[in-house]
Amino acid sequence: MCLAIPVQIDEILDAEHAIASVSGIQREINTALVEDLQQGDYVILHVGYALSKLDEEEAAETLRTMAEAGLLQDARQ
Repeated sequence: MCLAIPVQIDEILDAEHAIASVSGIQREINTALVEDLQQGDYVILHVGYALSKLDEEEAAETLRTMAEAGLLQDARQ
C-alpha cells in the first residue's frame, strides 16, 4: 500500500528542496512539483516528493485521523 501524508514546510532550501516535518520528524523533500511554496505551508508528501499544497485545516484533520488509526506516532515521545 502506498501512503501520502500531509507535512509542514519548515524551511525552503532552494527552488526544488525544502525541510518538512510531521510528528516531530524532519526530512529533506523534493518540492519541484509545487509552485509558490512558502515556509509554513502544508503539502502532501509521497515517496519524498511534495505533490500538492493543502490547507491547514485539511492537513490537521488528516493527521488526526491517521493518528487515531495508529498510522502516525509522535517521534518526540
